[in-house]
Amino acid sequence: MNDQYDARLAGVADLDGARKVMLDTFYHDLRYGFRPEWHADVIDLEGVYLREPRHALFVAVHDGQVVATTGVRAAAPNSPPHPAWLAERYPDPSTAQLYRVYVDPEHRRRGLAGRLVRLAQAFVATTPGYERLYLHTDTRVPGAEQFWRSQATLVHDDRDADPATSHTVHFEIPLPATRSQAGERLLDLHGVGS
Repeated sequence: MNDQYDARLAGVADLDGARKVMLDTFYHDLRYGFRPEWHADVIDLEGVYLREPRHALFVAVHDGQVVATTGVRAAAPNSPPHPAWLAERYPDPSTAQLYRVYVDPEHRRRGLAGRLVRLAQAFVATTPGYERLYLHTDTRVPGAEQFWRSQATLVHDDRDADPATSHTVHFEIPLPATRSQAGERLLDLHGVGS
């Protein structure tokens, strides 16, 4: 990890920068723009991620600017649009789901997504009630599928042959084996550990 980046739990002062990274991803990488039915959390980042004790938002900051985000929420995948068996495999409230794992294009390939995901893994492992960490990704985001295949276990490839429809792949991310290992990982990621 480059020392020029601070990866940490987001605070209120980070929310406008985090929202910008998210919106830029919707418009430039995903090309469908802001969709209120999918992106309500982006409007109320504070309420969704900072006020809920089982939720979190992590950011990477460079020169005072947020350049990467990763959110955690207690949420199962919705069915529809996802298959019913998938929603049953990852039920509320024992499932933590990763959201908004986005990196500004100028700051990609520097380990930021991996660092934020490790923070999220440790958070989930140390938060009571969570048993698993799930995510789905849109393969249109450059590098997303390759990144997740290196970090997680493929659960379901939901892509179809029509390029105008589904580009979704579903993954489960392993958690540290014990809560104490997760706590050590949090300390190491914050530069406190040995």
